[in-house]
Amino acid sequence: MKRLKSTFHSAKENTIHTVKKIKKEHLITKYLKNNILFLTFVLTAVFNSTILRFFCMHMLENYLSFKAILADITVAVFIGSFCYLFKPKNRFTYLMIANIFLTAICMINSVYYTFYTSFASVSMLSLTQYIGDVGDAVVENVLQLKDIIYIIGPIVLAIVHFKLKKKNYYKKIEIKSDRKKRMLSTLAASGILALLFLVTMTPLDVSRFAKQWNKEYIVMRFGIYVYQANDVITSIQPKINSMFGYDKANKAFKDYFADVKEEPEKNEYSDIFEGKNVIVIHAESMQTNAIGLKFNDREVTPTLNKLTKEGLYFSNFYSQVSVGTSSDSELTYNTSLMPTKSGTAFVSYYDRTFISTPKLLQEKGYYTFSMHANNADFWNRRTMHENLGYERFFSKKDYEVTKENIIGLGLSDKEFFKQSVEKLKKINEENQKWYGTLIMLTNHTPFSDTEKYGDFEVNMKETVTKEDGTTEEVIYPYMEGTKLGNYFKSYHYADEALGEFISELDEAGLLDNTVIVLYGDHDARLPKADYNRLYNYDKESDGILSDEDPNYIKYDSYQYELGRKVPFLIWTKDMAGSELNQEITNVMGMYDVMPTLGNMLGFYNKYQLGHDIFNIKDNNIVVFPNGNWVTNKVYYNSQKEAYLSLSDEAISEEEIKSNNEYANKLLDVSDDIIVFDLLNENKDAVNEEKKGE
Repeated sequence: MKRLKSTFHSAKENTIHTVKKIKKEHLITKYLKNNILFLTFVLTAVFNSTILRFFCMHMLENYLSFKAILADITVAVFIGSFCYLFKPKNRFTYLMIANIFLTAICMINSVYYTFYTSFASVSMLSLTQYIGDVGDAVVENVLQLKDIIYIIGPIVLAIVHFKLKKKNYYKKIEIKSDRKKRMLSTLAASGILALLFLVTMTPLDVSRFAKQWNKEYIVMRFGIYVYQANDVITSIQPKINSMFGYDKANKAFKDYFADVKEEPEKNEYSDIFEGKNVIVIHAESMQTNAIGLKFNDREVTPTLNKLTKEGLYFSNFYSQVSVGTSSDSELTYNTSLMPTKSGTAFVSYYDRTFISTPKLLQEKGYYTFSMHANNADFWNRRTMHENLGYERFFSKKDYEVTKENIIGLGLSDKEFFKQSVEKLKKINEENQKWYGTLIMLTNHTPFSDTEKYGDFEVNMKETVTKEDGTTEEVIYPYMEGTKLGNYFKSYHYADEALGEFISELDEAGLLDNTVIVLYGDHDARLPKADYNRLYNYDKESDGILSDEDPNYIKYDSYQYELGRKVPFLIWTKDMAGSELNQEITNVMGMYDVMPTLGNMLGFYNKYQLGHDIFNIKDNNIVVFPNGNWVTNKVYYNSQKEAYLSLSDEAISEEEIKSNNEYANKLLDVSDDIIVFDLLNENKDAVNEEKKGE
């Protein structure tokens, strides 16, 4: 009897458990059936954001990041929850609009990342006025098939909607619909997901989220939708901060420079060029890796090869640009400040006070000018060059530009230099000493005017002996037809133009008391795959060598990032063979140019962020706007929180931590200087007056 009762009791419990399980499964099934459109919206939104990370950041842990996926789901559920305020038949319209909006975010960022290797910011909307000037470059060099794949989201949502409509789905669930209750419960679900997401955050995540300068890291940890929302707030923040955060920024600024000397530290290069004329050549998209490179025994850069061997050549030099590209380079070169975290200084902060090389040389009696045969308002140069201290800006209107002498975006470099020499002659006649910047243009993406670059082949030629003893020339395609190959053709043309310019200067007698300073403004931003082909070409298959081949050269993301080095050199007509004729291999950044040149020309800026390379030598650190940094010993990638050792020395955690702190502080103070106009001597007085009011 007891056994029978026990069996009955056990059967009863099993039955109850089974019923509960069935009810539970029924509830899940019921929920899925009643929310098909909403769930499709969430899934497509998360799919698009994941695909974006896949295309931009190829490592598995990046595009399948649990944190990012959870954040994307949270945002999609939150936005989608408001569809329940509408009747079932009208929910599709709301969800489709929301889906198109999220799709647009992914598409814009996909295109933007291809060109800038960063994610889009609403603060850059002011730069859309320049798209017309570089439209061909964007279409040809940036837009790719991958940027269109995101429309799958809206398409899938539309297909699901029409299938449901065909089955009278919306009429069936209309009867059971409690819109307000469903909306609130879905909102609550998004809140629970948000709490789960917050639990996964680390102090580092929170810190970088607040700063927003490391965009890749934020997208990896917070997803694209949270990043974009935070970007809107961060883009507005400078306007608010400039009104309310001055005191805090000013204190940090004064603390940072409290121990900086009022006078420069002297070394063997002090004042060696004082009183000499200076021509600065802003070399568009020139990278160091082309220097010394040959195709079929022809040099890509014969002029630069010669100058680097005769002058003072800094072979481990990095540009430090952000989304402002060339304008960021000009800013950092002239002021030793970093690009701003939001927007670009040339456009968003053109009215700030800057201590610049042209201004300081003006104080020493120099006539200062700039030359660029492009639209004067591109990158707001007309206004910003004046603010930087250039007394005269020779722009497109000052040059004879015809249909025949245009290459790429504007006047060819050869014609630009030729016409500039005539202007330099007049300037030299009218001024005792002068300082001018000439900005090149031809070597600008998309590098597609190959028929105008002249005869320079980037194929591979070999003479082979046949069985009968005769020889023939065999040609392999190699870099022909690739973007990198076209870049080398363009680079060769620009280098040739540079050589002709120096010859014309010499013939005009303008080199006798003149220093030539040349810097590459930024890298060409070309595909890593093309570099892999350059270094690992397999002529037999017209492909890439296997990574198991003994001749295979590893070219991963670290090599690609370090390969972005640009040339920097200082050259005079009589420097070859002198003590000044040497190669400096210590790592150096664009913000180190002002202090280094300043020491040579006899001027000093206490508020420079860089260092005179001849004082700091091998202890230098180059900080990049995204928080990465490099020294002679190590390259640190802040997105990956990983580093590559560049020497045989051990790298301690303390060294990484210390350099990270230094980089963060430097980026913050640089941004504060520009946003809060901290170099304006009248700012303190103005703020005191405001407080009094």
